[in-house]
Amino acid sequence: QVQLVESGGGLVQTGGSLRLSCAASGRTFSNYPMAWFRQAPGKEREFVAAITWNGVGITYADSVKGRFTISRDNAENTLYLQMNSLKPEDTALYRCARNVGSSLVRGPFDSWGQGTQVTVSS
Repeated sequence: QVQLVESGGGLVQTGGSLRLSCAASGRTFSNYPMAWFRQAPGKEREFVAAITWNGVGITYADSVKGRFTISRDNAENTLYLQMNSLKPEDTALYRCARNVGSSLVRGPFDSWGQGTQVTVSS
């Protein structure tokens, strides 16, 4: 497993932007696909975006397509999520995860960060 630490969340108004970061420990970050998930209170965890180890393959949930951008810097062992045009329904705890499987969306995922809270006010 790897230790993942998210940062960059906060309170933002509708239409605003935030950039989330996920810092990974260890030397194997670049070997694995990574993903972002989110969970709002009272709701199930939701897939947000995923990226292959080399950044060539990317996929997004329909709810964030065109507004969010996932990227990674393997030299810095860091995963990013740029979030633009934020909406109140984007309010959730955002977590990054390491994918050890063959599906970008379904994983499986063996390591999870604690999460960073994003709150979008209307």
